Amino acid sequence: MAELLIRGGTVVDATGVRRADVLVRDGRIAAVADGIDEPTGKKARTLDAGGCLVAPGLVDLHTHLRQPGREEAETVETGSRAAALGGYTEVVAMPNTEPAIDSAGVVREVLELGQGALCRVAVAGAISVGRAGERLAPIGEMAALGVRLFTDDGAGVQDGRLMRRAMEYASALPGIRLAQHCEDAALAAGGHMHEGEWSSRLGIPGVPAEAEEVMVMRDIALCRLTGAPVHFLHLSTAGSVALVRRAKAEGLRVTAEAAPHHLTLTHAECASYDPVFKVNPPLRAQSDVDAVRIACADGTIDAVATDHAPHELEAKEQSFDEAPPGMLGLETALPLALEALGAVGMSAADVLALLSWKPAAIAGFETAPIAEGAVADLCVVDADAAWVVDPSKSASRSRNTPYAGRKVTGRARHTILAGEPVVVDAEAQR
Repeated sequence: MAELLIRGGTVVDATGVRRADVLVRDGRIAAVADGIDEPTGKKARTLDAGGCLVAPGLVDLHTHLRQPGREEAETVETGSRAAALGGYTEVVAMPNTEPAIDSAGVVREVLELGQGALCRVAVAGAISVGRAGERLAPIGEMAALGVRLFTDDGAGVQDGRLMRRAMEYASALPGIRLAQHCEDAALAAGGHMHEGEWSSRLGIPGVPAEAEEVMVMRDIALCRLTGAPVHFLHLSTAGSVALVRRAKAEGLRVTAEAAPHHLTLTHAECASYDPVFKVNPPLRAQSDVDAVRIACADGTIDAVATDHAPHELEAKEQSFDEAPPGMLGLETALPLALEALGAVGMSAADVLALLSWKPAAIAGFETAPIAEGAVADLCVVDADAAWVVDPSKSASRSRNTPYAGRKVTGRARHTILAGEPVVVDAEAQR
């Protein structure tokens, strides 16, 4: 592979912030220093990073790639291109595919689809067979293939006894973590948005915050009982983050993520009756948005994860109560997180931690600072780049973004995957 020099940037990683050029050779970082000479080989290349941050590639814990079974909405290839454009070098594909990723065979299929993608594609396995919440899936067989995160995402495991068994089983497997979509199905039944002032005004049945918080409370108790680590997906309420904050203070092995839309949008958006604002868990009140932002700033929430959920146009054109929940997220997560968390005093470096090396640690990926010998998975971020979200230009097969026409600031200028520039000047290279 040719040498690649990333010149003029500010390196940001878990060790701190410093001015440095980065030289890449044979897919790994060869040098990090100020004033590295340009490489002179026939295929040598230099990328300008002036005024930009050079960070480890972003990592998404929560991506719906839809393949197998829902290729009309997204494929591994199109989703990986969207991810690379967003600055991601690794994503975790959620198991609510058709069939579900609940066996070694389906794990192998998705991993094979990820070969040659524009980012690394890891797989989350289902906790239960068919994500039905009745019988444990073969977690050990999937773990043997490298699966480290298990979840029935899209549905919370309703049976507390089954969840306890899953935690006990997972605790015996090194590096395995269960992730929970926290929603009590009985409390949430029939709801399509947050239960509150706007659901009453609009006449749309609501989902109470307690539907999420009850399951967070239960799984914290099961974590205490079993000692197994648990990760809470897309937390959205003030009550949930307060529970996680107390659990962490107790020393329990819990981690949590927030989605960009729960940092930037409220249930008032549903006043348009536009299903593009329908998501699960639903958009909450401003007080919840504020609490989730503060939880990111104080360390209660460990990661920002996109919950990238593409849907074909026809599905999202149905009425609000009939349309499926979900929003695109991979290409807009970076600027949205910079804006929302900057408002509570977080620096760009702090936000990149929530998007990069902290989620990588949760997923069990090998992580290393930007230093000689490390794999060259990198993201060059222009935190001052202003642009307008245009769904027609999205790399995704779907167009269901709630941010269409919104001016945002911050963009992945270059994305480097194992030394290959897969995105240069915000354009995919293949």
